[in-house]
Amino acid sequence: MSYGVARYIGIDSTDTPTFTPDGDLAFLADTTGTPQVYRLGSPGAWPERLTAHDERVSFVDTSPTRDELMFGMDEGSNERDQLYRYDLETGEEHQLTDQPESKHLWGGWGPDGDRFAFAANRRQGDTFDVYVQGRDGEGADLVWEGPGGFVGVAAWHPDGDALVLQESNSSADQVLYWLDIESGTTERITDADEEARYHHVNFGPDGDLYAVTDYGAETAYVGRLDVSGRGDGVETIEAGHEEWNVDALGIDAETGRVAYTLNVDGYSETYLGSLSDDGTAVVDAVEPDLPEGVVAGVELDPDGERAAIEFSADDHPHSVYVASAEFGDAERWTTPGTLGIPEDRFLRSETVRYETFDGREIPAYWTLPPGVDEDDDEEVPVMVDIHGGPEHQRRPWFYPTKQYFLNQGYAVLEPNVRGSSGYGKEYTHLDDQEKRLDSVKDVKYATEWLEEQPVADTDRLVVYGRSYGGFMVLSAITQYPDLWAAAVDFVGIADFQTFLENTGEWRREHRAAEYGSLDDPELLERISPIHDVDEIQCPLFIQHGANDPRVPVGEAEQIAEAVEERGIPVETCIFEDEGHHTTDRENLIEEFERIAAFLEEHV
Repeated sequence: MSYGVARYIGIDSTDTPTFTPDGDLAFLADTTGTPQVYRLGSPGAWPERLTAHDERVSFVDTSPTRDELMFGMDEGSNERDQLYRYDLETGEEHQLTDQPESKHLWGGWGPDGDRFAFAANRRQGDTFDVYVQGRDGEGADLVWEGPGGFVGVAAWHPDGDALVLQESNSSADQVLYWLDIESGTTERITDADEEARYHHVNFGPDGDLYAVTDYGAETAYVGRLDVSGRGDGVETIEAGHEEWNVDALGIDAETGRVAYTLNVDGYSETYLGSLSDDGTAVVDAVEPDLPEGVVAGVELDPDGERAAIEFSADDHPHSVYVASAEFGDAERWTTPGTLGIPEDRFLRSETVRYETFDGREIPAYWTLPPGVDEDDDEEVPVMVDIHGGPEHQRRPWFYPTKQYFLNQGYAVLEPNVRGSSGYGKEYTHLDDQEKRLDSVKDVKYATEWLEEQPVADTDRLVVYGRSYGGFMVLSAITQYPDLWAAAVDFVGIADFQTFLENTGEWRREHRAAEYGSLDDPELLERISPIHDVDEIQCPLFIQHGANDPRVPVGEAEQIAEAVEERGIPVETCIFEDEGHHTTDRENLIEEFERIAAFLEEHV
């Protein structure tokens, strides 16, 4: 049976779980068409909707001491979040920041719940400063002026007198600083001589500092940082499997309870345990009884006794499980439903690997449409779906639109081309700057693998991708134009020169580390699809949001104009009230109904 795209897009997503002090679960759900805040007191109960906004809510975080929470909300998906406090007893909302031209990065509640921290680019667009504000105060105290660049608050010290700041020089290079709130002085915590990632920063008992990091290693692990010596290295606490990353971490500072996940070839292994008495290892770890799939995050409750787990899989919509931190017994708290589509209609992918031009094995997920077998004589069209980032990773979580296209008879191949995260530090750097087009070669070799699959109709290949994946779409149809029957580009980069000139000021230097800088126009020209637009042969669908602060809408406009001038079929779908992501459900339905009709016509 065939189901309309609105049925798939209408399947709710529940995520971003956080416990209230009395043990309820607050989370985000898009039941109304945009993500809003809900509360749930027990598994399977009817959730209480707390917010009623037309704009999306971007995060929710409950107070550690009071019956209240904080949430963020932007305008038209422009990513310039403002902060709001919500009283769970009265339902009152209090807007705590009102500077709509500035981006506010949530930095967490103070340990007593009487104040909170955030970073914002209020002084100038390319510089983030750090502020501390009282929960009921009207103004924020500027506690640190940034020198320029992308800086956020990573953690509060349990005594409330210091913050850990995270400076992001690039996706692969973060630096941690210790900020004394009263004096405003900072000291670098991490080694100045080695590039490394530091995320999921947590304080443990006795003020020890922990983070997920790949310092001195090929893959990420749980490490303890020496904050007394300031930059004297990292001690390994939990290494996980040698070839896979630890990718999420939560620690309760009072009890020493630990929750962490491993990314094993895209699938998650989740562990709940405790820090040893000396804080040098995770002990008594148990695995909660979750289905096979992907855990996007774990959140411990205020007592460290339970963990909220954000879970999904190819055939399992985004849900929240709650597990005992001691025994691992897990129970599903949110069940979004499937709008009447039988769950067995959602198909699981197969993990495959194919050889590329330099002999490397490229990992990918391969899914056949219903009723189609590898040995069938029937050939089906194939969608090659490329993730964004570029340092992100496609994982086997729930994509309603993927399930829709499978239901429409497409096979789907999702390669994690070089530059993807999840496969070690070296693999992540294989597409940096002058090596940018090597990742596009990996897409070409994906089509050669498809040639060997009896069910793949390689005369009906669709290349499809969002953000950096949109750049990959445009690059694939200019570098290898004769391979594709059609292309779908979401918010993709057409010209790295104009992209870097016009992207949000706070992102320019960060992105230049990956793509190349405005000081090297020859490199930017060589890797930009706009300069090879004469090579495009296939029909092209382009989607963008007019409020996109990451990839400005001019990237869509210029490639659409250039393709149209050549007489190639091109269709644009630009929403005036959306940004880098389409967040309104009505817009999403329109977008994918148009894409489905476009592919029906051309493929």
